[in-house]
Amino acid sequence: MKLFTIGYEGEPQAAVIERLRAAGVEVVADVRAVASSRRAGFSKTLLGNSLHEAGIDYVHLRPLGTPKAGRDAARKGRIGEMRDIFAEHMQEPPSQLAFEQLRELARTKKTALLCFEADHAGCHRAALAERLQAEDGFEVVNL
Repeated sequence: MKLFTIGYEGEPQAAVIERLRAAGVEVVADVRAVASSRRAGFSKTLLGNSLHEAGIDYVHLRPLGTPKAGRDAARKGRIGEMRDIFAEHMQEPPSQLAFEQLRELARTKKTALLCFEADHAGCHRAALAERLQAEDGFEVVNL
């Protein structure tokens, strides 16, 4: 089973969608806490509609987004701190439920985790992918 991750930092929407299509992704799991963006084409509704037109499903799993303190830490390059904040956040019941929803989705469809950061290593989506890899044996592919 493959699990994909993708960040849209510095990319136009069309390029991101093309990479998803080329990889055979069937559904994008948006794991941003805030699904709005100053980057054209990446706000929730517009992105969801564009993905749908490309034949890719879209789901926003808001409880899997990084809390504001974690986003602030990541912006300052404090990735360890961001991961600690995110790990604590993942103990909350809504996050646990959303993670189980993500797990089931990834088991049934080719899924890509979407967030902003181009480098997956500096993004909380890496922590989600690592957990699915460790617990469920997913092969993680960073697009």
